[in-house]
Amino acid sequence: MSPMEVLFVDDDEDVRDANAQALDLQGVSVRACASAHEALDILTDAFSGVLVTDVRMADMDGLTLFRHVRRLDPEIPVILITGHGDIEMAVGAMREGAYDFLSKPYAPERLLAAIRHGTAQRRLVLENRRLRAQASDAGDAAESLLIGNAPAIVRIRELLRHVADADVDVLVRGETGSGKEVVAQVLHRLSRRREAPFVAINCGALPESVIESELFGHEAGAFTGAQKRRVGRIEHAGGGTLFLDEIESMSPAMQVRLLRVLETRQVAPLGTNEQRAVDLRVIAATKADLGDPAMRARFREDLYYRLNVVTVHIPPLRERREDIPLLFAHFAGLAARRFGCPVPPAEPALWRHLMNHDWPGNVRELAHFADRCVLGVQQGPASPGPAPDAGSLPERVERYEAGLIREALAAHGGEIRGTLEALGLPRKTLYDKLRRYGIDRQAYVRGESRETSAATGDEAEP
Repeated sequence: MSPMEVLFVDDDEDVRDANAQALDLQGVSVRACASAHEALDILTDAFSGVLVTDVRMADMDGLTLFRHVRRLDPEIPVILITGHGDIEMAVGAMREGAYDFLSKPYAPERLLAAIRHGTAQRRLVLENRRLRAQASDAGDAAESLLIGNAPAIVRIRELLRHVADADVDVLVRGETGSGKEVVAQVLHRLSRRREAPFVAINCGALPESVIESELFGHEAGAFTGAQKRRVGRIEHAGGGTLFLDEIESMSPAMQVRLLRVLETRQVAPLGTNEQRAVDLRVIAATKADLGDPAMRARFREDLYYRLNVVTVHIPPLRERREDIPLLFAHFAGLAARRFGCPVPPAEPALWRHLMNHDWPGNVRELAHFADRCVLGVQQGPASPGPAPDAGSLPERVERYEAGLIREALAAHGGEIRGTLEALGLPRKTLYDKLRRYGIDRQAYVRGESRETSAATGDEAEP
């Protein structure tokens, strides 16, 4: 991984040199600037690091610089270095979006901890943007419907391209929500049949009394209520593709009739003996293993072998976790355009949930989760897990622990007693950890409660 990058701004040359040297010894790439104007000449929205700036500077102060940076890119982490009299101002800046602030004098390890956390946040932001751009750049190509770079998905795309123009029926197998219909649509769009209809029917959603008429059609007077001729889905799909989802739900009688269609490429609507030729590809989808001998009582073996010329197995989302960020970025982008809302920022807790959740509903569940996130109605993961950020195990543990402390402070408005109870920590341990991670609890104290905190002894360390 590339080293952490910091833009350090201070008009005091001695301070710049001292901090640049200290951070350089910790493996941080530092670019020191003598003025806010110099920093602005360097910064772009592609900046991958953290901006650290003194508040009190000649010409343009740090707060003004922060606001310029907010207009350039509101997600660049800005750490403000303040004097004791500037704390109120710095807290206000954090409400405007500043990442953190440190009061002078501060220990070098506090600055390093703040930079480390800010860098992790910035990398998440840039990765999220990259993934959204990658999803967007895919355009309207057929393969772009089947999003993912996992080896299994790459192989599926190759297989679909290979068999697209071959007149073979296809069986698609995958768990609920894994994208079976998406695979069918991709195959249809890649084939010579792309200009003809793509007709989808869910065999498990239609009652037995309806599915025969839906599939095969009927003539007027074929049965009570059949007042006019109806073209069935099979005939309507002529020249194109018929997609039969949950085919394992089809009754044995319908299986016999479907097998006949597949073998003869002819269909006979109800109420007539006329055989009508149909030119179509059939794609059947199932969440069951139709090849399992236990399925023989429910699914005809000869129909299974007729459909099993080409089989596409879609892995569940939990088996291709590397695709989750790209898929989430894609669905979040679609939801943002659909709802007219901004894409949510890349919060570490969100990414922990994305990478640690098992997604039993697969891609469909992820798409609905992205919708809720964009709408702002997602309440967050029920149980956080380790951060997916790169780094050693101790570094990940530190980031996770610091995140929990920040969340507890925010939930209790910086009030120490409530935070101690939430975290189950002794007071001294909490203060030690605040110092270690460079967390200033005053940033989380809400308004007038600052005065009461001093009165109740929250300010004093034991």
